Amino acid sequence: MVREFELPDVGEGVAEGELVSWLVEQGDAVSEDQPVAEVETDKALVEVPSPVNGTVRELHVEEGEVVPVGTVIISFNVDGEDDLEAEAEPEPEPADEATDEATAGRPGATGAEDDQLETPDDRVFAPPRARRMAREAGIDLSSVKGSGPGGRITTADVRAAVSGGSGGEQAPSEPMPTDATAVDDSSDAATAAGEAERPAAPSSPTATTKPSGEAESADREKTLAAPATRRLANEEGVDIDAVPATAERDGEAFVTPEAVREYAAAQQRAQEADRDALEAGEPVGEKGTEFASGERERREPFRGVRKTIADAMVESKYSAPHVTHHDEVDVTALVESREDLKLRAEEQGIRLTYMPFIVKAVVAALKEYPEMNAVIDEDAAEIVYRDYYNIGVATATDVGLMVPVLEDADLKGLLQLSSEMNELVQKARERTISPGELQGSTFTVTNVGGIGGEYATPVINYPEAGILAVGEIKRKPRVVIDDEGTESIEPRSVLTLSLSFDHRLIDGAVGAQFTNTVMEYLENPHLLLLE
Repeated sequence: MVREFELPDVGEGVAEGELVSWLVEQGDAVSEDQPVAEVETDKALVEVPSPVNGTVRELHVEEGEVVPVGTVIISFNVDGEDDLEAEAEPEPEPADEATDEATAGRPGATGAEDDQLETPDDRVFAPPRARRMAREAGIDLSSVKGSGPGGRITTADVRAAVSGGSGGEQAPSEPMPTDATAVDDSSDAATAAGEAERPAAPSSPTATTKPSGEAESADREKTLAAPATRRLANEEGVDIDAVPATAERDGEAFVTPEAVREYAAAQQRAQEADRDALEAGEPVGEKGTEFASGERERREPFRGVRKTIADAMVESKYSAPHVTHHDEVDVTALVESREDLKLRAEEQGIRLTYMPFIVKAVVAALKEYPEMNAVIDEDAAEIVYRDYYNIGVATATDVGLMVPVLEDADLKGLLQLSSEMNELVQKARERTISPGELQGSTFTVTNVGGIGGEYATPVINYPEAGILAVGEIKRKPRVVIDDEGTESIEPRSVLTLSLSFDHRLIDGAVGAQFTNTVMEYLENPHLLLLE
């Protein structure tokens, strides 16, 4: 039986998507829910799963092609490999049960040629885009020196290798002031507690183990693994074809649960290196700005995430008349409170930044000024007031700006907000975030202080009514009046705020009052205990 599969609606209101890469090839056996393609649309890169157990019959769309939702992109032989085998081998030789079972569960994926991997400490870490670029150029990633945090290979390193270099050295970053990363919306996911060691899966009679140090190279074209191992890889958020294999079955790489856990732990260490680099102000991703020798211009398609962001910016600026209100607030007490709580949070495996405090202050102010949490329904000519508080956190990634959403922020404490925010921001940067996690925000907070910014005129995340930009915390001289009325000049920690709002719905006085309320909570963080 042949089953044709159409491109599904992978995001609310999405009409088309770009097929970035195929994860299977014609003739590959697939299982239900196994990812078969990567599709980019609506600010997210999502995996499209197989709807059936069977064999890939035909791929109908080329990589890089933009197709409308509902277009047939792949067809399957639902009854497994029987149809294809019948056409190729009318009288197949009998095979034993173990071999049939191994073959039936063998999904394939496009990848690099199999290479010999060195020791586990020498594994190559690179994003899918860099791996794809290296495959197309015939570059061995193990020979490329990574300039990213933790030695991660970037697309710029691959381009340098193609042009004859060995990957650029990472330029040292400028030292940041003491409070430079004070309001950090670029915080990575907190390190989760280590999972208890699970019992190893019994080895197959046809599986052979390779000596240590002779593991199969990552990014293979074919990978064998038990269904439970594939589920584990999915839970750990790793690509099974990138996991080094220490065993073989029928001449193909065979991945064990232990290899998946070890690889996931190595990825976690690389993510922690990213986090440390972000704290030091170093970039995690790089855009391709290098020119070939003699090249004066270069053109790239204006589509995907960049096009989505551009369309959203144009709609926001043309629909909502923007007004921006600026102010600054003394957050010396907030800095002290965060320092006191940071170690307690680390004991629970949570990296506590200033953003959860700011989110709590914003929610408190939204409750006092519901216009800031409202939206205009232009079709119905109505103002819609919301009694829920979903806060978007604008996040810079190597493909553009994304806005992960903290749902029901008013119902969560500082540590829960911090943990969820770290996880969402990390998923956005790794392009593993789902479209649903980028939708439904009622108000947005964006950080311009992480890169040294002070004031801004942020563009509203339309159709929301407002967006708050927080700047860098700096030490500034301020006049302080003590309890006896004596004035003195002291160095204080000062945070800048820039509130943009929709002037159709919000008057200037309301915008200023909203900002004053946020400032009150940030100046007196103990008030957040009442929220």
